[in-house]
Amino acid sequence: MVSRSVPVEEFTTPDPITANEDMTIDDLRNLMEKHGIRHLPVVRGDSVVGVISDRNVRIVSSLPFAEKHQVRAADIMAADPVTVVATMPLEDVAYAMSERKVGSVIVNDEDGKFLGIFTASDALNALVEIVRGDDTPAA
Repeated sequence: MVSRSVPVEEFTTPDPITANEDMTIDDLRNLMEKHGIRHLPVVRGDSVVGVISDRNVRIVSSLPFAEKHQVRAADIMAADPVTVVATMPLEDVAYAMSERKVGSVIVNDEDGKFLGIFTASDALNALVEIVRGDDTPAA
């Protein structure tokens, strides 16, 4: 099998929906449902400071009403998320995600500027495209 090095940025979701540290659980859940997403980068200014998964939100959503409404995004986010450079080969990113058992990574440019998020779903789309030999990204 011939290997071709594909940069992760080719399959990265650019300019993803983001959250801020003060958002409530209901706000996070509504945002995820509205946009059909399972991972939310949490930003402070121009920096990504964490990632929240739908699993985190579901767990907290099951708490009693009073407790649930005290929780904010900053309380449940995975701080210091895994980050990669946009030019990193796709196979290296997929391997890193598998090794660290994470469902997403933050993709930055060479200067560390936030470009997007690469998720397990993006990885599956990449796999389909590569296996099929398509020249256009999967929908």
